[in-house]
Amino acid sequence: MLEIRRSAERGHAQHGWLDSYHTFSFADYYDPRHNGYGALVVINEDRVQPAAGFGTHSHRDMEIISYVLAGKLAHKDSMGNASVIVPGDVQRMSAGTGVRHSEYNAEPSGVTHFLQIWIEPNRKGVAPSYEQKRYPPGEKRGRLRLVVSPDGRAGSLSMNQDAFLHVGLFDGDERASLELRAGRKGYVHVARGEVTVNGVRLGAGDAVKSAAGPIEVMGGENAELLLFDLP
Repeated sequence: MLEIRRSAERGHAQHGWLDSYHTFSFADYYDPRHNGYGALVVINEDRVQPAAGFGTHSHRDMEIISYVLAGKLAHKDSMGNASVIVPGDVQRMSAGTGVRHSEYNAEPSGVTHFLQIWIEPNRKGVAPSYEQKRYPPGEKRGRLRLVVSPDGRAGSLSMNQDAFLHVGLFDGDERASLELRAGRKGYVHVARGEVTVNGVRLGAGDAVKSAAGPIEVMGGENAELLLFDLP
């Protein structure tokens, strides 16, 4: 069974310095039909203007993943981490007992475009932690590259949830598939381009939910997608 969510159906907030699309209920956007999907509770597609960003603020008991599509995102946190996230990088921060952090556009003259993803942890009160790793295009080309998992397998980052995030780049005849185990949920978010997922044509910002069986990806046109395997 598939459920399609088109890009134009998402919530939208325009703050001048920030243009944001919300896949699930977030801040002033509320839709009872879209309050997350399993442990996945936030996918915000954010475009941040130069010299702007999210000032220092706090989180706790949340797994936060940042995935940059264009530009540079500068990160600082109360754990002492300071980094710049660029396309190809994946950042995971476990807020745990509490962390303060900020994110700013580090691109002097261009917009930084990124996905902000929140996943609920399977246990609360853990120590905050941070990881960042680069995944070159060749590792994602025509395949579903595992980038976040519960245990850091296959060179992925680790998080406090029995969830898996795969990313892939697809063009032309390239294809890949993932078999969901019994009782698991799949969620595909198209970050850019166009691609066919289980026979459905999707464009940038579109998404599809799958409750069972394989997820099959093919027929991409400059496509970049994220696939979540969720409890």
